[in-house]
Amino acid sequence: MSIWWSLHLRRDAASVPLARRLLLGTMETAGVDPDVSYDLSVALSEACANAVEHGGDTDSCEAYRVTAYLDGEKCRIEVTDVGPGFPSGVRHAPARPAHAEAEHGRGLCLIQELADHVHFGNKPGRGGAVVSFDKVLKWRADAPLMAV
Repeated sequence: MSIWWSLHLRRDAASVPLARRLLLGTMETAGVDPDVSYDLSVALSEACANAVEHGGDTDSCEAYRVTAYLDGEKCRIEVTDVGPGFPSGVRHAPARPAHAEAEHGRGLCLIQELADHVHFGNKPGRGGAVVSFDKVLKWRADAPLMAV
């Protein structure tokens, strides 16, 4: 079984729950275990929030893209934007998350904790950040689209 979809979203906070609900609905319909679905939806929300916050200059409403693949036993999600990208050499979340009272700075660390494999990078050419992550899927016993 293989399912994939791609969204081109406006850099607006309202786009984050839209992407999250689409992912949750897809995984529920396919029969993915709810705990795995929840982890991936939180990671996706963090990646989308990062694209909304940092994915372009502050005066523009440029878009960002979310692509999700459920393929066999794995789900892979990629969020790309057109902003300045990550500082040179960034491949992992910061070793220490933000201070406990900070309102920002935990998203990349959360993604890294919730997914099995994570990659932070920049698009070649005109720039922009790329956050991709994957997780091995677990299936409900009654999953209609369970991988064979």
